[in-house]
Amino acid sequence: MIDYDLIIVGGGPAGSTLARVLVKQDWRVLVVDKADFPRDKTCAGWVTPAVMRYLHVDLEDYARERVLQPIHRFRIGLMGQKPVDNFHGDEPVSYGIRRYELDEYLLNRSGAELATGEKVKSLDHGEDGWTVNGRYRAPRLVGAGGHFCPVASRLGDGPGGHERAVTAKEVEFPMNAEQARACPVPEDQPELWFCRDLKGYAWIFRKGDWLNVGLGREDNHRLGEHLDAFVRERTDSGRLPADMPERYKGHAYLLYDHALRPLVGDDVLLVGDAAGLAYTQSGEGIRTAVESALLAADTLTRGAPLTEYSERMEQRFGQRARSEPEQPALAGLKQWAARPLMRTHWFTRRVVTERWFLHSHVPALPASA
Repeated sequence: MIDYDLIIVGGGPAGSTLARVLVKQDWRVLVVDKADFPRDKTCAGWVTPAVMRYLHVDLEDYARERVLQPIHRFRIGLMGQKPVDNFHGDEPVSYGIRRYELDEYLLNRSGAELATGEKVKSLDHGEDGWTVNGRYRAPRLVGAGGHFCPVASRLGDGPGGHERAVTAKEVEFPMNAEQARACPVPEDQPELWFCRDLKGYAWIFRKGDWLNVGLGREDNHRLGEHLDAFVRERTDSGRLPADMPERYKGHAYLLYDHALRPLVGDDVLLVGDAAGLAYTQSGEGIRTAVESALLAADTLTRGAPLTEYSERMEQRFGQRARSEPEQPALAGLKQWAARPLMRTHWFTRRVVTERWFLHSHVPALPASA
């Protein structure tokens, strides 16, 4: 049996951020992940400057060997309508990254001991704390393993069919010269296309030679058909190369307002997608994952009750709405209102991009966290 001060299940941004903070406080931390890093992670792949500041990433150093695409503009559209182009200034408002690269970078620099390529087969809780796979033991355990995190499952409220999850499919691939010529999407201007029923959106995101295309919906019924129709229409209109790869990868996550999972249990807490923290309007989850890790680290290092973590998360992100499925009449009204609004520069810039996707109105966490 190997003893640690903390075991983290999941080596993504939430798990690696928490590990790095605690290792700097001389904690002995183990990160367990079923995947070997680097590994593919389904994600459109952009992060705001606020996230990079939280992570203390040296942008110049990071960009030397990895994709770091500055974003200055967005093209926003409602499917079936003409899109709106908005310029957000000379300073980048976001950065395009490859999760394949970012997650490995963050995990390797965390300083934690790693058990990658090892699936969690058992989780046991007793007087001595938590034991993982009968080999590793720590007084406390953190679940950071995404939507299907085994720690979240151990807490009893997820994952499961009772949860209203968003499902998404995407493909990310390096374009050859011919494909690059057939894709006129600017590198610094991602395209976001909202479904007509407003239950999801698709994206086209070019990062140098890499192209990321995908679609996510709250209602996963016929998700593949929605994605195929979008790709076909964008290809016919000359925005996508005709010979894109056809093997799309999928994933699921919970929006904050729709998640029912508890954040804490006996000597255990959840961070990131394991807790269901994605922003409700956009589904973006990297910033919430990192912020949850910072709040968890502060709670743990001070030896505070874990319930304090739940309270601080609610203060930061609001009380979960636990909303019921939208009534047809209200859904129809929103769809009717969206058509003219999505044709305006003001709404697509100030509301859709800056508020829903960039969260520029959200202040940074206090320095104490």
